[in-house]
Amino acid sequence: MTKTTALLAVLILCFSATAQDWDMPRTPDGQPDMQGIWSNASQTPLVRPEEYGTKGFLNEDEAQAQMQAWRDRYDRQGQAIEGDRAAPTDGNANAGYNSFWWDPRTQTIEINGQYRTSIIVDPPSGQIPFIGGENPRNDLRSKWRSRPGVEAYDGHEIRPLAERCLLTFGSGSGPPMLPILYNNNYQIVQTSTHVMIFVEMVHDARIIPLDQDHNPNDLEKWMGDSVGYWDGDTLVVQTKNFHPQQSFRGSSNDLIITERFDLLNISKIKYTFTIEDPLTYSQPWTGEVAMNRKPEDEVMYEYACHEGNYAFPGIMGGARRLEIEAAAN
Repeated sequence: MTKTTALLAVLILCFSATAQDWDMPRTPDGQPDMQGIWSNASQTPLVRPEEYGTKGFLNEDEAQAQMQAWRDRYDRQGQAIEGDRAAPTDGNANAGYNSFWWDPRTQTIEINGQYRTSIIVDPPSGQIPFIGGENPRNDLRSKWRSRPGVEAYDGHEIRPLAERCLLTFGSGSGPPMLPILYNNNYQIVQTSTHVMIFVEMVHDARIIPLDQDHNPNDLEKWMGDSVGYWDGDTLVVQTKNFHPQQSFRGSSNDLIITERFDLLNISKIKYTFTIEDPLTYSQPWTGEVAMNRKPEDEVMYEYACHEGNYAFPGIMGGARRLEIEAAAN
């Protein structure tokens, strides 16, 4: 027996042993049981940093170095802030809180032993294939804000949806469901006819009917009109007819998102999404995210965004005050 043959035999035995150890949990109707609380927290970016080019994966040493750099940054930005410090002189008041309030998010996205340099896996460049190379901003709010004479704070309708507590920032609610700064938890509940994904951030709930058609009235909803089905052991969800004020990276009303949920083991779901919009992107593009099971003793807490959104009246009131002062001068 050659060394190569012997090595192959060992690998086959190891794979067989691993396969025997893995027993897919199933619901009473025989589908993979994905119920529980999951987190997709990670600092792996959606778009691949330019220095990686077409390099899609990090080796073990590179991944460990990256995660250590993220931990160091988290620690630095978690230092206490002096309460009596002066206001920033450069007009930047965005650093409203330190990393104490963040998810640590110190893990790279790892799927099947591969550490990702970006969430986007196709195209190979890891970049969003915008038509013409730049975001065309086909979304309704961008069109509103581009009208002559319209200023950024003229009305609540043109403010970001997260600022208005309608959806979370950064597509945390989805689809696609992407890692964000904090509250990256999702609870999945299954029945034979529906799947519910409860999002911790802004306590959104995606209720996905199985083996049904899309709403015949083309009802436009926050997070879109989702329908799902099982393709073997993979849950497939297709979403379209998004609310016209909701957009993903400048998408138009033609946006269609297809998600695939694969239970890799008892502790991990591979979450894959494909974006299609011929008015915004030159081709469909795909990303992958790891969803990791939370310990059973951890719970999700209500994120009371609307109930605690004292900032928004202040934002709009401040804009009106600046207008009054400008008119007086």
